[in-house]
Amino acid sequence: MSRIGNKPITIPEGVDVKIENNHVTVKGPKGTLERDVHKNISLKVENNSIVLTRCDDEPSNRALHGLTRTLINNMIIGTLHEYTRQLEINGVGYRAKKEGNNLVLNLGYSHPVVVEAPSGITFEVPNPNQIIVKGIDKELVGQTAAVIRTKRPPEVYRGKGIKYAEEVIRRKEGKAGKK
Repeated sequence: MSRIGNKPITIPEGVDVKIENNHVTVKGPKGTLERDVHKNISLKVENNSIVLTRCDDEPSNRALHGLTRTLINNMIIGTLHEYTRQLEINGVGYRAKKEGNNLVLNLGYSHPVVVEAPSGITFEVPNPNQIIVKGIDKELVGQTAAVIRTKRPPEVYRGKGIKYAEEVIRRKEGKAGKK
């Protein structure tokens, strides 16, 4: 029994949800998101809320039940409020700047690294050592932040690289040397 999947999703004011043949369209003040739902999950709008039901108790359908509910809930929240992901850059000479919609990173390579913003994603650079990724699609915001982080992941000896703002890097001790 899925506790998450059985919870109805409340539709807040200002958000419009349309369901047609297992295709969900959520329109809100920040934008519009669309998603196809698996055929084994059925959706109904009742009393300003969305109720999800599954066709049977197969393990794959039980897993899809909670997943689908969470994805639709994230769509509703994203169209009402934007999702953000913060990244920090540590290292001497490492910095970021915004040029148009693109992000230009100086990460100690012989060339600057240019990250293009996917549609629906915006970058903010409040200072050269901080990047904020914003967008209404939670999955795309997280994926874009992960792609930026892979350009120079943090290393464990000095902590240089790009890390998430809430991430804690476990530092290693260097060589002990001869005694």
